[in-house]
Order: sequence, then C-alpha cells, then structure tokens
Amino acid sequence: MGNTSKDKIISPIENKKIVFGVTGGIAAYKAPLIARILKLEGADVYTIMTEAATNFVTPLTMQVLTNRPVYTRMFANNPTGIPLEISHISLADLADLMVIAPATANFIAKMAHGIADDLLSTTVLATQAPIVVCPSMNVNMFENKATQDNLSILRSRGIHILEPDSGELACGWEGKGRLPEPERVVAEVQKILSLDDFSGINILITSGPTSEDIDPIRFITNRSTGKMGAAIVEAACLRGAKVKVITGPVDIQYAPWAKIVEVRSAKEMLKAVQKNITKADVLIMAAAVADYAPASYSKKKIKKGEDLSLKLELSTDILSSIKDNKGRKIFVGFAAETDNISEYGRRKLDEKGLDLIVANMVGRQDTGFESDTNTGIIISSSGIEEGFNDMPKKMLAHTILDCIKERIS
Repeated sequence: MGNTSKDKIISPIENKKIVFGVTGGIAAYKAPLIARILKLEGADVYTIMTEAATNFVTPLTMQVLTNRPVYTRMFANNPTGIPLEISHISLADLADLMVIAPATANFIAKMAHGIADDLLSTTVLATQAPIVVCPSMNVNMFENKATQDNLSILRSRGIHILEPDSGELACGWEGKGRLPEPERVVAEVQKILSLDDFSGINILITSGPTSEDIDPIRFITNRSTGKMGAAIVEAACLRGAKVKVITGPVDIQYAPWAKIVEVRSAKEMLKAVQKNITKADVLIMAAAVADYAPASYSKKKIKKGEDLSLKLELSTDILSSIKDNKGRKIFVGFAAETDNISEYGRRKLDEKGLDLIVANMVGRQDTGFESDTNTGIIISSSGIEEGFNDMPKKMLAHTILDCIKERIS
C-alpha cells in the first residue's frame, strides 16, 4: 500500500527552477504575489521583466520576494556575476518550466511569430521547458482575431494557455481578460510539473454531506465539509486523471480542472452516480451520505409551536445500489466511526464489495470532520491494514491514490 509515514506534504514544484516572465500590463501587480506563492511551495524562482513591466512593478520588489537578482535587459551586466554567461541561454537551459504572467497581446504575438528582440522573448525561443502563458488584456484585444489566432498557434506548439477570467477590467470594460488570481496561476504550474501517473484514468468522486429536507426551511445533515473530497479531487487532477466530482452542499472550492455536479440529497447523489459510473475506472465515495432522511416532506413551513414529530427512515444506500456496476472498476469507500474503526471498516468493506476502505475517526475536534487532518486506517480487500494518525488530508489523498495505483498496475 501507499507510504503513510511521510511527515511533510511534498509540493510538485519543490526544488523546481521556475523562470517567471513578467510583461507590461496592469495585471503585473499580481506578479509579486505569484512569486511569493511559488517560493512558499519550494520553487526556485528566476524573474525576467520586460522594460514595460518595470513601469508597473519594481525589480527590487521581485528580487526581495524571490531572493534572486532580477533580469531586465539583454545587454546589461550579468546579475549573477558570472562574466561569460549568456543570460537568455543559461536561463532557458536551467528552467524546469517557464510561466509568463501577465502575457500581453504584444508579447503573445511575438511568441507566435518567433520574434526575439528582448531578454524574455529570446529566452522563450531558446528554452525546451514547458511554457505556461497567462493572457491578460482588454476584452476587445483578447477577442480580436489576431490575438485568438496567435493563441491557437501557441497551443498547436504545445504551449499551455491559462484562460483569463471574466469581470471588470482595469480599463473600465467588462469581459474576459483578467489575469486569474495568483493561486490559480501557481496551481497550473503545479499541475504541469506533477507526476502524470493517472493519465487516461477516469475517476468519479463523491464529496461533502447530503442534506435531507424536512420542509422548505429546515433540513438534517451532518458535519462533513467536503475537505477530504476536495483534497482527493485536487490530488487526482494534479496526477493527470480525468475527474468528475458529485458534491453535496459545501463551502469550498474544488480543483479547477474537475467537472462538478452539484446535488443536495442522497437520492440526487445516487442518480448522479448511476448516470456517471459507466465511464468511470475508479469510484471514490468520500461523501458523508446521510444514513437517515425524513419519512415525509412538508411543502409548507412547519410553524413554530405546531406539534413536530420527526419520523426518520433509512436513506438511500448508494454503494449497495450500484454494486452490480462494479465489474473491473476500483471502488473505494469511506467509513466515519467514533470507535472500533477497524472492525466497522472491515465489515463495511465486505458488505459493499469494496477494494479499499478508509475508516477514519470522527467525534474529535482536532481531526476528521471540519479539520485539515484525518486519523484512521486504510483497509484493503486483501486483508492489509495501514494506519495513519493526524495526517494532513492533502497527504492522505495522495496515499489513497497510491493504493489505487497499485491495483491499476
């Protein structure tokens, strides 16, 4: 099974050399934040700024945040102090990845047509590392056929394009052209540099709680926040899987590469799973599906003071309902328990015909629901059990995927 003894979450960009190109658009104000997050994730950041970019952000700011000299001119004195180093070649060669954020329409045009008239454009032309381009400009400039044709040329060459966001632009216009938030830019860098060992594998993940309605105002639910599901979604996306997540009501963001299906009740979640299970190679049931639901639903609000007797009935059992769809698919379940987690987890694994079950301890404030860590045990159908204690959910997500990978291989 996967290694659960790690004590640190290893970022896919840790110790990677990132050449960060900044061009002259107003969105350059986000460049220091991008650099800071890259550094926090363990990357070694080398910044190249065009002359226009220095009008928006000072090289000193980038130097302080990256703890490295900033390159701004083709023929300036070498900031590394190595006399004969040719900057655009040395930077191109050392890069594990280049990211251009923001990328103006002008710079995108230069890249598309092989123009190399400054340090950044010559470095782009010389590198063989993956390149991520993050367009940012006025909506009319972005939608102009020339810009779209240039982006198509870059895509055809294998260059990664991170689509801009829509919203209010600095010029006062509304539309597509905003540089995505720094976290989103860094996430794209992480994905490109991540281990791609789940490429071509379709993973269906359920996440979050279900809410079972009593009347138009009230409902019963559980303490699940979807954090564990979100961690698995992110890990699977980073490792190259094609991911669809069926989620109950949550207040979290899922990885931007996943397709999201929103449901509310256990019955709705079952229908969504039945609809999507056919194309899945792996099913991970990380959702905390309600065990009970109100036996009847009041279409009108039950007034305060009225006699309220809430009768419950067993809710939909999703895993039992889809058991016949398993075939050669890998099914992974979760069991939230307050005691005897190994015994109850093993029983659920056998009853549901699962390949793996993650039995985790709940009822404590420091782990499980609403926490960033989990404590419990991973049990396989072959009888192997492996415990984990206060493990960060992001780390546990990769551990679960490692266990699944062993069964795919």
